[in-house]
Amino acid sequence: MAVMLMCIGCEWHFTSSGDEAEVNVVVERYDRIQSLYLTTGDFSALQQMNTSYPQQTRTLIEDVLKIGRVNDPEINVKFLRFYQDTTLQMLIASAEQQYANMDDINQNLNDAFERLREMLPGMEVPTVYAQIGSLDQSIIVGNGLLGISIDKYLGSNYPLYLREDYGYTDEQRRVMTREYIVPDCVGFYLLSLYPMPNDRKLSQLDRDIHIGKVQWVVNQAMDRTVFNTLYTRTVGHYMKRNPHITIDQLLKNNNYKEIR
Repeated sequence: MAVMLMCIGCEWHFTSSGDEAEVNVVVERYDRIQSLYLTTGDFSALQQMNTSYPQQTRTLIEDVLKIGRVNDPEINVKFLRFYQDTTLQMLIASAEQQYANMDDINQNLNDAFERLREMLPGMEVPTVYAQIGSLDQSIIVGNGLLGISIDKYLGSNYPLYLREDYGYTDEQRRVMTREYIVPDCVGFYLLSLYPMPNDRKLSQLDRDIHIGKVQWVVNQAMDRTVFNTLYTRTVGHYMKRNPHITIDQLLKNNNYKEIR
């Protein structure tokens, strides 16, 4: 199982089913069942997590929280105890309150993935779900799933983010907001499809340009400028000079000297 864990706290430094049918992205509310179990200990909620969302539950327990294996006889107790921390209980309450309604996110995700698949014909559209992590990874991508840790998008001035022991910078907190959920989903999904090459050592400039390519495409999918950096502008200039190049060719082109 290959899972990519993306952390907003770490910034932008550095699969799925579908066909050409109509794009219909709706965030599955795994977080609500998770919240019910973690705040009340409701066993039926735990059963639903394991039967309706087995892959999401495995990823959360094993890859995000790293508290053990999902088939560990004691894992349900460990899972429940992990979230009994008062900080995490407050995080759950805040996340469920702020994201009681996600209609705007559903619409924006649908529009963005629709545009993205027009640019990348044949691209598979992931199943998207919401979860509550523990202030670690923001976006989880793998095996056709894309998970949004809504606890990482509670607003730049959310009290926990301001605490010195979490160490978030102003720039990091700036993007820990609702409006960055969809761009991050699109961007990190693209990174899973077009990762940085691992067959050679990359310079920091190469890495920046690779991220710039992805973020430039995100801007096209969002139909607005979300990311405006030196590197997105560099990619924009490159595409203007080479109008025949497709988005797929751009993202696959790891000859960074050619782009810069």
